[in-house]
Order: sequence, then C-alpha cells, then structure tokens
Amino acid sequence: MARSFMQDIGTESHEPWSSILDSMLTGSVRTQSSNSLVTDSAAGATAFSCGLKTHNGAIAVDTNGTPCGTILEAAKNAGYATGLVTTSRITHATPASFAAHVVDRDMEDLIAMHMISKNATRHTKVDLMFGGGMCRFLPQSNDNSCRNDDVDVWQAAKDSGVATLTRRSEFDLLSQTNQSVLPLIGLFAHSHMAYTIDRDSTSQPSLSEMTQTALNLLDDTSDKGFFLMVEGARIDMAGHDNDPAAHVHDIIEYWRTVQKVHQFVHSNPDTLVVSTSDHETGGLALGIDPEYTWHPRVLNQVTKSAEQVCSYLFRTQKQDVTEVIEDHVFPKYLGIDNHTQAELDVVVDALQVKGGDGRHKACKHAIGGIVSKRARVGWSTGGHTGADVGLYAYGNQMHKIKGNMENSHLGTLLMQYLDVSPSQVTKALANTATRQLAFFHSPHHDHD
Repeated sequence: MARSFMQDIGTESHEPWSSILDSMLTGSVRTQSSNSLVTDSAAGATAFSCGLKTHNGAIAVDTNGTPCGTILEAAKNAGYATGLVTTSRITHATPASFAAHVVDRDMEDLIAMHMISKNATRHTKVDLMFGGGMCRFLPQSNDNSCRNDDVDVWQAAKDSGVATLTRRSEFDLLSQTNQSVLPLIGLFAHSHMAYTIDRDSTSQPSLSEMTQTALNLLDDTSDKGFFLMVEGARIDMAGHDNDPAAHVHDIIEYWRTVQKVHQFVHSNPDTLVVSTSDHETGGLALGIDPEYTWHPRVLNQVTKSAEQVCSYLFRTQKQDVTEVIEDHVFPKYLGIDNHTQAELDVVVDALQVKGGDGRHKACKHAIGGIVSKRARVGWSTGGHTGADVGLYAYGNQMHKIKGNMENSHLGTLLMQYLDVSPSQVTKALANTATRQLAFFHSPHHDHD
C-alpha cells in the first residue's frame, strides 16, 4: 500500500516506484508461536531475541516460564554496546523481549525494572533506550504514573548511573556532544509515542531521528561494535485500528529509518542490518469488489489518525456531536467535504457503544472504515494474521540471511553472526523474578 501511495502522490505516471526495502528483499519469515498459528508480538519478538518458540504473551521465557538469555544480553556480555529504539512504550512486548523476562506481557511494572537492571558483570544491560512509556517508570503516587506500586524506576535508573531525558530539546543536544553519555534512557511520551501523522516535531523526535542518534552514540561507545533493535511499533497499531492513513505514514517513516541505517552500513561495511516483522496485522487488501482499483489520494487528504480523531470526539461530546463531526472531523481531519448520512451515522453509533475501551475501539474502526471504504482498502481483521512476512538484509554476510525460515531460526542466525551464545546468560537468569504480584491482565490487546 505504501509503495503505490508514494508512486501515486509523488509522480504523475504509473511508472514503478520502489522503497529502500525493495532493494534488500532476501526472503520471508514464518511467524507462528508455540501455541498458535497466529502469534502475538511477545512470542514473535522472543523468537528473534532468544532463538526459540514460546507461547503467546511470553516475554523472553520458554514454554515452561524459564528465562531465556537474549541476543542483546549475550552481546552485552561479549563486549558489544546495546540499544533499543521504538515508538511504543519501551516496556511494550517487542523491546521488552530483548531485555526483560516475564511470563505475561502485561507485567510492564516488572519489565521496567528488568530493563534498567545490570548484567553479571555489573554493567547496565541496555546502554541506550529511546521510546515512550514514561508512566511505567514513575511511582503510583505521581499523577503521571500507570504503575501499580510506589517503586520509582526512573530515580532508580538515575541512582545507578543512567542518564535520563524526556524533552525534545535535551534529545537535540545529544548530537552536539563529544562526550560519552551512555548508559542513557530517553522517554518522550506518557505511553506510546505519537503516530507520524500526529507527531508534534517540537516535542517528540521521529523514529528516524532517534535511530540516527542511537547509531552515532553506540558507534562511539565500543570498539567491539554494537547491537541495536529498532521497532516501527505504530505500524502494527494502525493495522489494529484498520486506519490506512496512519498506517501508510508510519511505514514511510520506517523507510526513512531504514535509509539512514542503510547509509550507515554502506559507510561501515563490517555491519549487517536485517529487517522483518514479528507478524502481519489487519489482513490488508488493496481493492474491494467489484472495482479493480484503489485510491491512494484519499489517504493523502487525512491529517489525523483515527486515534486522535476519536480522542477529540470524546473530549467534545458535551457539544452537539453531529455538528462537530460534520463541521470539523470530516472536512478538517479526514478531508471529506461530501460525507453521506450513512458515514455520519456510523460514527455517531460508535460513540454510543458502552464501555470506554469498547467505545474507543468502535470509534477508531468507524473512522478508519470510512477512509478505507473511500480509498477501496479492505481489512480482514482488527488483529494479527498468520501470514508470512518479508525478510530484508544488507551488508556484511547478508548472503546468509535468505530464503523462507522460521522466526526462531532467524534469531539463531543473528546470534551466530555476532558470535555470541545465550547459554551463559540463561544460567545467570535462573533466579530472576518472572512474575509481577499486582498487575492487570488484558485478555484482548488492541495493540499487540
């Protein structure tokens, strides 16, 4: 979708357009977990980080709940610098699976504590973390906290020698320093960072900006090299919302990120970059019967994600909601100046759904559905699918990353490339606490 979107809005012809990833395609990845043909992000990321299959919901533990050493932890023990960059909460399933070990992905209070912990050599296991999720690091006595206890993880990080930052201005200063600032954690949002389509560039850095800064800082830290995991997390979340406009803009931002990494690898030919997904989300289809067409320019008129549109509607519900939708949401946020009564009704009906989470989900699917129908974009689900995903590689020994493979095998190949083994890490983790006493388990994850 994003490729033909770029072709349509960037050119006046039907000449083929390619992304940076198209030049890096080497194969595909099978995504099933140990207990389901359709994986979640926790099991999917654990396959990459530990090189083994586990059940949905598990964060770097095996099917028995035993911690498994990760490629990041093994790399750190071997002398590599390490980093995690994401647009989700840093405690969300994918980044967590590289630096934490819990039996349930919803144990984010414990995950935060794991992520600032030290390894067996008393070094902070993750040298650099950029993302969102500040609320998981603040004690519940703080108004901005979402923790279930009074542990101040942010202060604990500072006390252990980790530099911290939360402001865009502080982030910008990192590119101006010649001194080592690691270990470092920068969290730029209460929960997830904004979708690209919604992002205020004065308050939040983009994924590509965070990645470029991470590359610069990690490259200067260790003569051995570094391991960096970068996640374009909100691509998946837009798929869950069936929001094609937010989806396409976050994919394009991910391409910008890959372009920066590709340039780094080109200048440092002893480096390997691998890109893939833990799963497909939404069951996306371009073209809805009976028309053999789809309309990318419909997405180009949208200025806000469905998430932001619905948040706005919930804030203004004391007003005449029909008037707000007709006079503001449709023309200003969705670029629609000829809405139908049916489109108005579907949004109004969604706002009447009982229950906060259910109403918000219904609203997002209503907004995304209107845009999707006009663009002739189809979705088969608001969850994940069991489809294979693309595998992309560039740089040193890229010839070894090819063909169709299980996600766990890719994790093993990456460990072999770094010449690290997780076995010693796994032994050291034997007494690690993997259960959080107080937490809310969600049986359904909107964004997982």
